[in-house]
Amino acid sequence: MNKLSSATLLALSSVTAVSAQASNKLEETVVTSSRVVMPLREVATSISVITADEIQIRGFSTVADTLRYEPAISVTSNGGAGTPTDVRIRGESGFRTKVYIDGIDITDNSATQAGPNFGNLLSGGIERIEILRGPEGLSYGADAGGVINMYTATPQPGLSGGFGVEGGRYGTWQYNGHVSGGTEVVDGAAIVERYESDGFNTKTTDTVLQDDDSYDNTTVHGRTGWNISKSLRAELVGRSVEGKGDYDTCFLGAPTYLETDDCKQEYDQDFGRVALIHSGEEFSNTLSYNGNTADRKFYTEGFNDYSYKSDFQEIDYLGNWKHSEMLSLVYGAEFQRDSMNAGDGDESRDQEGYFLEYQGGFADSLYLSAGARYTDNEDFGTKTTYRTGAAYLVTAGEGEFKFKATYGTGFRAPSLYEIAYNINFPPYSSEPPYGPLPPLPELGAEESEGYDAGVGYFATSGWYLDVVYFDQKVDNEIYFDLINYYGYLQGDGDTSSDGVEVTSEVPLDEMFTLTGNYTYTDTQDFDGEQRRRTPKNMGNIGLLTSLWDGDLQFNVNYRVARDIADETSGSVGDYEVLDLSVSYQVLESLQVYARVENATDEDYEEVPNYNTPGAAGYAGFRYTF
Repeated sequence: MNKLSSATLLALSSVTAVSAQASNKLEETVVTSSRVVMPLREVATSISVITADEIQIRGFSTVADTLRYEPAISVTSNGGAGTPTDVRIRGESGFRTKVYIDGIDITDNSATQAGPNFGNLLSGGIERIEILRGPEGLSYGADAGGVINMYTATPQPGLSGGFGVEGGRYGTWQYNGHVSGGTEVVDGAAIVERYESDGFNTKTTDTVLQDDDSYDNTTVHGRTGWNISKSLRAELVGRSVEGKGDYDTCFLGAPTYLETDDCKQEYDQDFGRVALIHSGEEFSNTLSYNGNTADRKFYTEGFNDYSYKSDFQEIDYLGNWKHSEMLSLVYGAEFQRDSMNAGDGDESRDQEGYFLEYQGGFADSLYLSAGARYTDNEDFGTKTTYRTGAAYLVTAGEGEFKFKATYGTGFRAPSLYEIAYNINFPPYSSEPPYGPLPPLPELGAEESEGYDAGVGYFATSGWYLDVVYFDQKVDNEIYFDLINYYGYLQGDGDTSSDGVEVTSEVPLDEMFTLTGNYTYTDTQDFDGEQRRRTPKNMGNIGLLTSLWDGDLQFNVNYRVARDIADETSGSVGDYEVLDLSVSYQVLESLQVYARVENATDEDYEEVPNYNTPGAAGYAGFRYTF
């Protein structure tokens, strides 16, 4: 297959055309920037949105795969479904990104660096995804990666529902069902999803056992609401995830510590959120409690050699006062408690946070924001972080230019796992004479800062072109020593990411829509080396063909990654992947579909020594009522 250069991707992403059928992108509303509803024209931060239609036509089983085609996002996986998966935004590892589903913080404190578990996150029932890029997540206390907000469908009056079945390569089967209903007073929805796959041999070094590494997942999600009055509503959301699968490379215990590929893992995580929401003419207020528990178990040749349990709890208040277009305040406070047990006793920590942000609009063209957050961490003291932003719109021809700029800072305390590992697992030399090495360093907090500036043109006919420059850094980055497996270390200096994002969408006519994005990311760690697993050049091109009033749809997605470094092996090869999908609305209530992932059977690695799926076909149906 011919390889496309970065220049070609940029050119294709920047095509301009006109369609009378589309609307101005700036009129779309988002919540993620400041946790209140705002039209994109007023938002200075860099936000991208994946709609329900886009999620459905892409058809991927996991959220991580769904995110692969978004600007500045790279995804790496240690093999197939259920394995450790990292979603990087602008070069920042996934644990620096806050992730929510229906308002639930899904941080997994049992993970090594306390982040979202994308490997066990299925896409079933997700209706919308909003992504905020960079260290501008003021109202969340987010770090350098940003924020990913996911939403399931809001229950509607009446009764509706549906179910679907999908099957395909690697012995993969997926079943899902949903039901939703209610009255003007009470409503609710439930989603159930089952995923099963025989998998494939995930690691290139598994040359003895050479077994397929299977994975199963059962996810249940529910939400209900009670409209107590016209201005007061109570909501309850719950989610449960059970995943188990095989993986390669684990180690027997003392005295041999031999390597084996007969490895299994089990993962259970339960989430919950209860909220009381008040909506007034000038004031709105939300008081909520959310929490989750996680339980990980790992088995080597059938023996449960280690387990991790964690608990996350948070009480959160969010307020909004809108006095006028020129004066609006968003403010909030939260108290959270993290705890973890790795078999050596419970570790826990409390953290408080308070924030205030001003927002103002002037002459329907200039929008300003400025805010600060005060964080008090039980172990690492207090820190004040900031965010400022401005957006300015100018009418030009059949559309508007939007100029925007933001500056933000972030803070991340070392995770409980990072601290416990360095205390409870003293390092040993891998060379004779065997014995303990000097104690690992006491970890300090990371601090981040960044800014971005951009300009875009948004036509009233629906096409747009947006260009953003970003520059951000993390001070005192915490990382695991993958060379000597010494433990968690801390860099002396800054790690940085800077680059350019180009995003475009072009409705060519009623039948064709061309989308594209290109990201150039120049990264450096504290030693001046390229940061691992982030491509310098990434590009995505999509073409959606819609026929017969949308009943028949074809979707082509092509992604390219170039110039990828890995600190353990020098580099990872360039690659490009082609994904195809088609759907046909047989009846108003019945849709059949099919897709081919990696249609050209590209042989590539995202992580050194880990296989990726070859060409794989899937087909299924969706029935709704």
